[in-house]
Amino acid sequence: MFFKRTFLFALLAASGFRATAQEPVDLDMVNRIREEGLHNSQVMATLAYLTDVIGPRLTGSPQMLEANEWTRQTMKDWGLKNTAVEPWGEFGRGWSYSRASVHMLEPHATNFFAIPQAWTPGTDGPVSGPVMRVSINSEEDFEDYRGKLSGKILLLSNERDPRVADAPLFKRHSDDDLKKIADFPIPNPSSGHGNGGVSAAAITRWELLQKMRDFYVEEGVLALLRISRYDAGIIHVNGNRARKVGQNPGPPVLFVASNQYNHMLRLLDRDIPVRLEVDVEAQFHEDDVVSYNTVAEIPGSGSKRKELVLLGGHLDSWHASTGATDNAAGCAVAMEAVRILKALNVEPRRTIRVVLWSGEEQGLNGSREYVKKHFASRPPTDDPEEAKRPRHLREVQWPLKTTKAHNKFSVYFNLDNGGGKIRGIYLQENAAAKPIFEAWFKPFEDLGAHTVTLRNTRGTDHLSFDAVGLPGFQFIQDPLEYTSQTHHTSLDGYERIQSNDMTQASVLMAAFVYHAAMRDEKFPRKPFPQEPEED
Repeated sequence: MFFKRTFLFALLAASGFRATAQEPVDLDMVNRIREEGLHNSQVMATLAYLTDVIGPRLTGSPQMLEANEWTRQTMKDWGLKNTAVEPWGEFGRGWSYSRASVHMLEPHATNFFAIPQAWTPGTDGPVSGPVMRVSINSEEDFEDYRGKLSGKILLLSNERDPRVADAPLFKRHSDDDLKKIADFPIPNPSSGHGNGGVSAAAITRWELLQKMRDFYVEEGVLALLRISRYDAGIIHVNGNRARKVGQNPGPPVLFVASNQYNHMLRLLDRDIPVRLEVDVEAQFHEDDVVSYNTVAEIPGSGSKRKELVLLGGHLDSWHASTGATDNAAGCAVAMEAVRILKALNVEPRRTIRVVLWSGEEQGLNGSREYVKKHFASRPPTDDPEEAKRPRHLREVQWPLKTTKAHNKFSVYFNLDNGGGKIRGIYLQENAAAKPIFEAWFKPFEDLGAHTVTLRNTRGTDHLSFDAVGLPGFQFIQDPLEYTSQTHHTSLDGYERIQSNDMTQASVLMAAFVYHAAMRDEKFPRKPFPQEPEED
């Protein structure tokens, strides 16, 4: 029997078979992390300061800079090292607003709920004028309105029927939901991996928007109003791209509650004149056009100390509320994770670095530029016309050039899908990571976390790492009210956060970061990105 087993093992080895040792889990450290994180949590205190005290944190605004400095100092006070507010590059002028009001004066007086678009100018005091509906879909449409818009307030959106709430607005993932997430859908070969060409229609639309802005200014428009994407009085906001110092931002733009916006359209459809008063007090901040990330470390020790394990979330938010679920929650969890490890006097083999990004809401700017500076970069476009466009409307450039630090990087963990607890993790098609994460989740099944899926998920800062061949992962979270009510809206405040979910996520994040920092090997990687072959 011994001879047969020995012969079989030798045969399997010769054929390329290797038995994979089970991923080690430090259960003693898991117990210590759970004890500190579940019984001495400070995550909600951190969240409360970011939201209730500092408030909204639009990139480039004074409140964003305050958040950078406060998070840096807080982590320094906790004992983290190499704390810094690190510049990542030129973002453009900042913006904030002090007040905004929209009143209907005719056919009857009423107060509307409205919030200005970011980087929109103020009105220099109240302005009033008649309301007019416009529809511009091409440059040819300009002639239909030329000479007719002076002194008017324009409605740019179409009427939108309210969506009936036929499903709960608050949701947790069921077992069936998680099973569906765990299943990997085979991608369409034509979809590629994000390296395809830029849509010509998207470029045309962007160019039209620039010309529309100039046209409205030339015509003397007082203000522009858009309908909120949400119902029940919830206001959804975004920003324009007029961030360069000296760039014309166009007329003031405000988002109006959908029911009130529809009210105006119905009146106009009956040929009943509508007159509004609009008052916006907004400020541009142009003294510093550079933006920053907050960085802090628990230094590694021994031969692997120059290798890096990163964790983080984006610190910037929109201005409709205080940015609790998007994404003070993720930042508070990342900060709490390193606080837990520091409180336990952990001495990791690899350096643990927490980075809180800015500029995420405008295109992952903080993390992209950080990766470009430290790990890998692409050449700039040599097309001057393409260089004028925003990054998402430019072709991906090759070759991808890496730094020495690229080889020292192990893994990045991101949290940015609201305030829901962690239920699992997206692998970004990194199959080698699956048994590792399954082992690490095992001690936390009682906290509802266990799903490991090879699916990709998009829209947040782990993509900056994944795009240059570095392991970057976003956790699966319970959705709660994130997509139904709080994402970029006036409801995104402290009250929408579930404290137990934040505590659970902090403990999970701390354990994953710890085990990544203590592994014998760096985290496994997918094949390095290659330039797609031309058809």
